[in-house]
Amino acid sequence: MTTVNPAAPSPPEPSAVPGDAGLTTGVLARRLGVSPMTLRSWDRRYGIGPTARTEGGHRRWTAADVATVEEMCRLTATGVPPADAARAARTACGGPPSDAEAATVSTPPVPPGRSRAAGALPLGDVRQECRGLARAAVRLDAPALEKQLAAAVERHGLVVAWQEVMVPTLHAVGRRWASSEDRYVEVEHLLAWQVSTVLRRNTPPATPVASPGAGCVLLACVPGEQHTLPLEALHAALGQEGLPVRMLGAAVPHEALDAAVRRLGPAAVVLWAQESTRAAPALARHVAGLRWGMKGTRRGPAVVLGGPGWGRSRPVAGIRPAGLAQAVQALRALCAAG
Repeated sequence: MTTVNPAAPSPPEPSAVPGDAGLTTGVLARRLGVSPMTLRSWDRRYGIGPTARTEGGHRRWTAADVATVEEMCRLTATGVPPADAARAARTACGGPPSDAEAATVSTPPVPPGRSRAAGALPLGDVRQECRGLARAAVRLDAPALEKQLAAAVERHGLVVAWQEVMVPTLHAVGRRWASSEDRYVEVEHLLAWQVSTVLRRNTPPATPVASPGAGCVLLACVPGEQHTLPLEALHAALGQEGLPVRMLGAAVPHEALDAAVRRLGPAAVVLWAQESTRAAPALARHVAGLRWGMKGTRRGPAVVLGGPGWGRSRPVAGIRPAGLAQAVQALRALCAAG
């Protein structure tokens, strides 16, 4: 029979906690909306990690650890580089710099447009908000994406936020997806959903159309085209201008577009084509040729061609705005003339 000397107990390590205390990395990752891989990367690179252990030796995140990593998430979501965010988070939460974090101080600077964060996206010369969005998207951090996108719209206005913050980030994610054999699909889908959500929240209620020919704008993707985000941005921007606008959305069949144009008598029809294989010159010519009204005063819509898909097409008629700001300006003028 083995006896234990009560005068010489074996105390647990100072960091040991009961088996049910603290959070596991998986639980904390779900709570924050980030991936466990991101948390482990921050621990390894910057010393932002769990400091407690269970009696069985498993690492756990204490309340202080959680506060530090939450601050880290907040800072990186605003575009602060991860190494700088780690130092600031530890300082804000009362912790000294770690050995791993201190080592990053002497690390040669990363070339512009690159980040040391796991899964970072090459962005080039863009606004700082783009870097924050990209990091939050790679982490699948929906709350951070929502806050960052809303802040960009509030700070810059919808048109500038779309052109200089949302579009560059969406393009970066799309390029990474195209070059990584279908990886990052979930990143692109989450980012697109959050962008769509913010655009709709910044869209005023629909303006009534008094009668056919009263000067509304009709927005539609050509048949087979599923990319609606640019039209959603235009829909929101036109709504903020107080213009009557109707969104038909993705992949509008030829017959449905024809019926909508005849019923509404719009001043302009915007046809969006992301891919050149879907651009439909015959459809653009058909819409431009539609007429309504009494004999002698019959009129038809202006056709506005949106998207890179029209680059190789040669429709008979069509206005080609260079971007969202130019499209809003052109459509404002068309509605006023109508």
